[in-house]
Amino acid sequence: MHLRRLTACGGLLVLLVWLLADSAGVRSSAEEALSLCARSVVPALFPLLVVSSALLALGFGELAAPWLAGLMEPLFRVPGAGSAALLLGLAGGYPVGAKTAADLYRQGLLTRQEAERLLSFCNNSNPGFLISVLGVGVFGSVRTGVWLWLIHVLSALLTGLVFRGHGGTAPRRQPERRPAFRAVGLAPALVEAVRSSLAGMLSVCAFVIVFYVLARPLAAVGGLPGAVLVGFTELFSLTPLLTPDRAGFLLAAGASGWGGLSVLCQTLAVLEGSGLSPRNCLLGKAVQAGFSLALAAVLAGYALP
Repeated sequence: MHLRRLTACGGLLVLLVWLLADSAGVRSSAEEALSLCARSVVPALFPLLVVSSALLALGFGELAAPWLAGLMEPLFRVPGAGSAALLLGLAGGYPVGAKTAADLYRQGLLTRQEAERLLSFCNNSNPGFLISVLGVGVFGSVRTGVWLWLIHVLSALLTGLVFRGHGGTAPRRQPERRPAFRAVGLAPALVEAVRSSLAGMLSVCAFVIVFYVLARPLAAVGGLPGAVLVGFTELFSLTPLLTPDRAGFLLAAGASGWGGLSVLCQTLAVLEGSGLSPRNCLLGKAVQAGFSLALAAVLAGYALP
């Protein structure tokens, strides 16, 4: 433990020296990250965080449970209420799925084992980023973006099947409010959703800025190795480094499945205080990245223009 602390402190001191030595470049990267948050991250994510939180407070998880239990329980060993995290995560992007899973656990609609099982595959990129930013922006093709999105969704579902046996089973707690959508009014649900989502949004933007800055020296490595290092760290920073060819397509698919260290830290932030372990989320993203790469390798010939 002492050696780990010394190593961590040594690494942070090196990082501090770099921040001071390249203060102009660091400032420029931080300004770019702030602009990215203002132009893209906050407008795209904050409304979705608010709406997803309000939906759960009004009982969306309980409403969805009877309809989707026939799919969620036999496939992923998660009750139907867990479909809320999967659907909202696929529509809203990182880290909406993880936040929704934590909220369902807090409401007693999932056991700890079920919530952690759900975390392995419910936290995903949104279709707007995959289709518009990557598909159109990098490859100049909506079709390629749609293929990236389909690969992303399929790899998430396959990851859920891999983790379906994790944690065994445990008695489910009864939710404190039943049904929640009758006990909570729209106005109180919306007010609380805005408050909690604002705190989550600040954490997300803070991690985007930090990892955007840290990705700067990695991009300087150049070529495919530099792009891989950046993709491992922060997803947004990878976009300008992607090439519109097979290698770029594989890297785009794998990095989207992984999400980056930035996304994992964002997930830690929204799970704080829930009592849920992020271990499954980390392992799940690694497995999903592997599935995404394999699927992209098979489908690249159909997806690329």
